[in-house]
Amino acid sequence: GAVALDARGDVACATSTGGITNKMPGRVGDSATPCAGGCGGYADNAVGAVSTTGHGESIMKVTLARLILFHMETQGKSPDEATALALSHMRDRVGGHGGAVVLGRDGCWGVRCSTERMAWAAVAAGSLYYGLQPGEVHIEPLKSHI
Repeated sequence: GAVALDARGDVACATSTGGITNKMPGRVGDSATPCAGGCGGYADNAVGAVSTTGHGESIMKVTLARLILFHMETQGKSPDEATALALSHMRDRVGGHGGAVVLGRDGCWGVRCSTERMAWAAVAAGSLYYGLQPGEVHIEPLKSHI
């Protein structure tokens, strides 16, 4: 998945799926319901954008992407804090695990997961940030190609 903020201040999200084995015929997963339910992804110019990954049924049950933005909008939480709260809620409520990349409308971003690993990357302030394990952050300066 991906989240983005453009020069006009508009946010966007995109989410895809690798699918799950032995899924029920006709199953519609969290990636296919981003706008309608705020599950796999959600973007709101007033708050920010989220793209999630993990156990789709759990993500849908708690509308994870929208829940993250709810914590940011109503409680003033940072993207990282909001994601931690929402993932904790999902684990406690339905036993689900996952992760999210989150971008606030102010450009602040966060990445969290409750899984063994989640590959992620972000570009901000002329640097590339990336990681794989929970809490892992590597930073490299970007070279200008102008």
